[in-house]
Amino acid sequence: MSPLGGRLLGYGAGGALIAAGLGGLVRESGFDLVGWAVWFGGGVLVHDAILAPCVLLVGAATARLPRSCRWHVQGALMVGGTVTLVASPFVLGEGRRADNPSILPLPYGRNLLIVLAAVLLLTACIALWQRRGSRRRRSDGDR
Repeated sequence: MSPLGGRLLGYGAGGALIAAGLGGLVRESGFDLVGWAVWFGGGVLVHDAILAPCVLLVGAATARLPRSCRWHVQGALMVGGTVTLVASPFVLGEGRRADNPSILPLPYGRNLLIVLAAVLLLTACIALWQRRGSRRRRSDGDR
């Protein structure tokens, strides 16, 4: 298959999935499309007002790092920031009620720290693995 044929096939499959999703949205929402539009508009607003500026700030803050580790630091910060953004309502206890202890029963702050530590550890392992591979390639080239 040519690259253009694969791309067109991907566009067609993506368009079909979007159409199916929109059809399900209209069918299952009880035609409360204003509510859905506000929700999606809020998502766009959060992206443009919070997430995109944070990504730009991380890029600017890490621009002076050595090239060999810049990608790893930026990736870890982006994953960690996104996980923190998603977990923040749980960590802050939004929706927790004293009369129903089964709502938000877990220690979400501790769990967030565990996930962030795992991201840091995985990033460090990947960086060391790639550094080891680049050293091996350099030493093989010297022979």
